[in-house]
Amino acid sequence: MPLSVSTAPRASLPAIAACLALAASMPGAALACTTCGCTLSTDAATGYSTQAGWRASLDTTFIDQKQLRHGRHSAMPAQVVDHPADPLAGGGEIESRTTSRYHTATLAYRPDANWGLSLVVPWIDRDHATFGEQASPFAPWQTAPDQVSSAHVDGVGDAKVLLNYQGWLPTHNLGVVAGVKLPTGRYGGQTDDGTIIGHPARVRSGPAAGDVLDSSLQAGTGSTDLIVGAYYYQPVSQDYDIFVSGQYQAAVSQRMSRPGADFRPGDQGTVNIGLRYEAHSDFVPQVQLNMLHKSRDRGAFADVANTAGTVAYLSPGVSATVLGTQVYAFLQLPIYSRLDGYQLFPRWTASIGISKAF
Repeated sequence: MPLSVSTAPRASLPAIAACLALAASMPGAALACTTCGCTLSTDAATGYSTQAGWRASLDTTFIDQKQLRHGRHSAMPAQVVDHPADPLAGGGEIESRTTSRYHTATLAYRPDANWGLSLVVPWIDRDHATFGEQASPFAPWQTAPDQVSSAHVDGVGDAKVLLNYQGWLPTHNLGVVAGVKLPTGRYGGQTDDGTIIGHPARVRSGPAAGDVLDSSLQAGTGSTDLIVGAYYYQPVSQDYDIFVSGQYQAAVSQRMSRPGADFRPGDQGTVNIGLRYEAHSDFVPQVQLNMLHKSRDRGAFADVANTAGTVAYLSPGVSATVLGTQVYAFLQLPIYSRLDGYQLFPRWTASIGISKAF
């Protein structure tokens, strides 16, 4: 069944934007990889459609960032301390691990074949471990088990409202997405004089217990972001369909905006290309190439030197229709990374989802 068949079961059309936009509200640590994220195109995973009505979707993405990287290569703790990304710092923070689980609920409505509206609400479940800031020169005891500080973040993230239109062509296979990410998740930071901004989570155990967790690791960013994107899909033979999508997201206002207590997440752009094998409509193997570029976070609460980069994932997966409900599963394998400073990076990520029309 080709992607352009309007009666095909589908996930919410703006889910491209939903999943990609999640990257901006997926804070990476001060040194954890903010260039990582859910870059999977879930709309292409389940097949585009112009079917009118309501649809509810739920998906989960697991990201385990435990590989320290710099540029295109792996890095060691001694490099972070003795050769920091900011030469004036005199040392650096040795991140250990950040494990995040993103549970995202989407409620979508299409009044007709041209328009669609979605509300996307993520739940953030994150564990973070760090050895903290260390002054040069590096000493092995700095990464001893008793030097680890741990934190846990659990709560609603930043919600998105997304509008899409795909009435440009008679075949409805070209669409645009526009929307906004709202500062609904808990956010915050701590100034040099100890003033706490917002309602941030704190470090729970270890030498840094009680300290405010980095602003980039909170459930929300405290910013309102604009989201724009476009997608196109086309059958290339009787059994194969291809798609391409792109998106750009940028913060336009920040609740943390005072001098010395400000934070702005970096802009990001995403491009996805995919191929679906449609010989059997109820079971569709497919593969995606997901590419993401993110600029640096800004502000006194940002780790400016360690938050930008470009990454690419090869993502094999499958979608299936079971008792009128669509399910899908994907494994994302990083094939390229060029990261500013020192960032934690995953060796793989995984996504599963379910979608039902009403």
